[in-house]
Amino acid sequence: MTPRTEIESYLNTLLEVGKFRDYGPNGLQVEGKDGVGKVVSGVTASLAFIEAAVAQQADAVLVHHGLFWKGYEGRITGWMKKRIELLLTHQINLFAYHLPLDAHPHLGNNAQFGHRLKFSADARFGDQDLGFIGTPSQPLTTAGLGALLKFRLNRDPVVVDGAPGRQIRRVAWCTGGAQGYFEGAIAAGADAYITGEISEPQAHLARETGVAFFACGHHASERYGAPALGAHIAEKFGLVHEFIEIDNPA
Repeated sequence: MTPRTEIESYLNTLLEVGKFRDYGPNGLQVEGKDGVGKVVSGVTASLAFIEAAVAQQADAVLVHHGLFWKGYEGRITGWMKKRIELLLTHQINLFAYHLPLDAHPHLGNNAQFGHRLKFSADARFGDQDLGFIGTPSQPLTTAGLGALLKFRLNRDPVVVDGAPGRQIRRVAWCTGGAQGYFEGAIAAGADAYITGEISEPQAHLARETGVAFFACGHHASERYGAPALGAHIAEKFGLVHEFIEIDNPA
């Protein structure tokens, strides 16, 4: 068993949590037992995920989307009470890392997403340098990149083809709800931008600038950082690790 405090200190240092302006607290959000032998990773600390972690007898859970966000009024009632009650009853530690997990150059959501698509990132862009930009292993068309995303993520992306026939040599990406980074990707010289979600303005920007826009799902694009980080700390501290996927259409 590894002390919870040792794992917490290591994760906070590894992910450089102090350098990020974020939407909620990063690190230990719910304190459980002092020692950790098994950690379960997942995307979101939903009730279904916590129930699955209990079934797997986890001592700690590691997620990208934790329980507490800016604007949350602080009442422990309803759905929040059910989640926290289950964690406390079984003394399960909850570690949550949001933007620090997006940004990590090797274990983060963006790095792992690019690795699966065989994109070589050579620059960063956007607020807090969260966005990645680089080159695919070979030039692609809009249709070809859409097919690649469907193959890797097992879902059809929403595609807005900015300039039909344009070769895609530079690709920018930022997982999750980063549609607001599209203008930064355009300014950085991207031929295409990939993220999780699309809002109304992005379709117009794609058509007016000729830069293709791909929205492949918030959850779908952020399934890779937490298990990579979980596997990493399992190896470092001699823990048992398991990733639990809770399906989400978003």
